[in-house]
Amino acid sequence: MHLGVLFPSSQLTVWADSPVGSHIALESFTHLARTAERGCFDFLILADHPRQAEHLGEFFELGVAGEPDQITLLSAVAASTSHLGLVATVNATFNEPFDIARRLSTLDRLSGGRAGWNVVTTSDAATGANFRRGGYLPHADRYRRAAEFVDVTRKIWAGGRFEHHGPQFSVSGEFAAPPSPQGTPLMLQAGMSEQGREFGAAYADVVYSGCKGEAGRAFYRDLRPRFARHGRTPKVMPGVSFVLGDSPEEARENARAARLQEVCPRRALWYLERFWGRDLSTCDPDGPLPDLDPDLTTAPDPVARATRIEKWRALAAEQRLSIRELVLKLTDPKPFTGTPRQVAAAMDDYVRGGGSDGFILVPRSAPRGLDEFVAKVVPELRDRGALRPEYSATTLRGHLGS
Repeated sequence: MHLGVLFPSSQLTVWADSPVGSHIALESFTHLARTAERGCFDFLILADHPRQAEHLGEFFELGVAGEPDQITLLSAVAASTSHLGLVATVNATFNEPFDIARRLSTLDRLSGGRAGWNVVTTSDAATGANFRRGGYLPHADRYRRAAEFVDVTRKIWAGGRFEHHGPQFSVSGEFAAPPSPQGTPLMLQAGMSEQGREFGAAYADVVYSGCKGEAGRAFYRDLRPRFARHGRTPKVMPGVSFVLGDSPEEARENARAARLQEVCPRRALWYLERFWGRDLSTCDPDGPLPDLDPDLTTAPDPVARATRIEKWRALAAEQRLSIRELVLKLTDPKPFTGTPRQVAAAMDDYVRGGGSDGFILVPRSAPRGLDEFVAKVVPELRDRGALRPEYSATTLRGHLGS
């Protein structure tokens, strides 16, 4: 089983818990990284949010107030770890290949071959306003640009002189950075659309899936023939959360309490406001959905947004759900829940049953959100023969057999 961990800086309530540390302090990142390394995880991944969270035209106070540059941060984390892979999420819509190739290659060299690149695209015009290109690209163009971006970056990484002339990029020169241990940093990608799946099959070493259960198994089955067509064997790793307890009953109660904290009344209203496009602060979170028609003037796809809201209205009416109850249902991450032995068994069974090649864990808090998992679940996984007892490689590609 392959395991990664996502630093949970983007969760809106993660920093409300009293035990958590600062989301910008180096100590938070190094603690989580060292914990993952004790568990022989394959990698740590950092998400990317190049624009601060906004809501109804203002910075959203429950969101993250800022994020350090990931590649710089991971270079510092590299000095505190010796085996753990270090994956930065880097946007292919607004950045430039040469700059990203040099920065990732430098991280790979500093870390001894442990760098990874999570390739993402952005359709958000607000984010685009931060960059020279501005605006945003239609869905199909985002993936065309991303594919060419990766192709150009790989040409640069090949060493020596490079030249490329295409629809998105026209560059030529000589790569100035020293060669890195892996040659090409390992690549992650998450995309559920048809184009996203094809992009992952063609370029990714790890496909970060957004689903598990039967939907995750279907996603895995769909990707396998795509991988074969490209002559590749990437790993598929869904993002999952977990809730532990000393008994099944305690675990379920812990899970319920966690969800109520995550979807507090204010967050429930905020979630609906994002889709309604209106201020719903006068609505009762424990009352029915608002009678107000949504303002769809700023929606990227007004028809799809209206259709989604009508489905929610029907669901809420059918099951007599309040605003908060509906949001709880819509945002349920379906965590692995139970005693450490039960969680280990469920994860092992899922992988052995053809659901995935492993998981990317998303703890509820940082930096200590992974401590309990590594202390209690990792030994159970090792007892089942599902997880390595120690590292056998020194590079991220070596961990994943890529």
